[in-house]
Amino acid sequence: MPETTHRTRPFSSNHRLPELSEAQVLHAPEQAGELLAEFIHRYPKLMILTGAGVSTDSGIPDYRDGEGAWKRKQPVQHRDFMESFETRQRYWGRSLIGWPVMRNATPNPSHYYIADLELRNHASLVVTQNVDRLHQKAGTRGVCDLHGRADEVVCMSCGYRCPRDDVHARCADLNPDFGQYKADTAPDGDADLDVDFSGFQLADCPRCSGILKPDVVFFGDYVPKQRVQSAIEVLNASDGLLVIGSSLMVYSGFRFCRYAKEFGKPVATLNLGRTRAEELADLKLNARIGEALGASLRRL
Repeated sequence: MPETTHRTRPFSSNHRLPELSEAQVLHAPEQAGELLAEFIHRYPKLMILTGAGVSTDSGIPDYRDGEGAWKRKQPVQHRDFMESFETRQRYWGRSLIGWPVMRNATPNPSHYYIADLELRNHASLVVTQNVDRLHQKAGTRGVCDLHGRADEVVCMSCGYRCPRDDVHARCADLNPDFGQYKADTAPDGDADLDVDFSGFQLADCPRCSGILKPDVVFFGDYVPKQRVQSAIEVLNASDGLLVIGSSLMVYSGFRFCRYAKEFGKPVATLNLGRTRAEELADLKLNARIGEALGASLRRL
């Protein structure tokens, strides 16, 4: 089995996909649905990999545009969060605004269509790069949260765990003046808030006073090896890989396309915009995700 420990680094901090020699075709939902249904009929048991594009219709912003480039400043880096008190102040201060948007988000049709694929025995496992837990809320049972879950917080020293809402309630009590701020929400519970955070008081671990961090894999950190290994084993036992709503610019997701090719498994991508797996995919669908999935399910 190939080595499976990789960083969740971006493809490149300012990388764009190569220029196209021809304009990319935008598939109509019915056309994309028909092609995807044919793929599923041919390869009925798929591992499904999902990304931010699945959750945008739930009001959760994504990081990248249709060309795979950053839409905004890059997210917090693991090392910066752990080593910089100021970074943690800014992170938790902005999260007071951004986290409720993710917490209150509800599944959209794409999540329910993917749950339906599982009910029809077409999904061996849903591996998601998202940390919003919306697949679980939609009823999918076999989910691997590749990058963790944003609704729980863990102490980096003693392992203490608690709901994220508990930490936010403490932060709100410690910093009542921050209740006045408004800002646009950003991905993964962040917000585009640019104020003076130097006076922001952190809610440290109540057990050991250690650093509290959402139980998610920040950029620059490692995805737990066993989590990746288990997904690779499922992929190897599946008929193919279906990528939905991911540009695959982050290697932690892209690697599954490489493993699929190594195992001789077909790869299909459904994404509004291009992906990093253009040369690896057997079927590339550029279409609105929810509409294409709905059209596909009507043909299964």
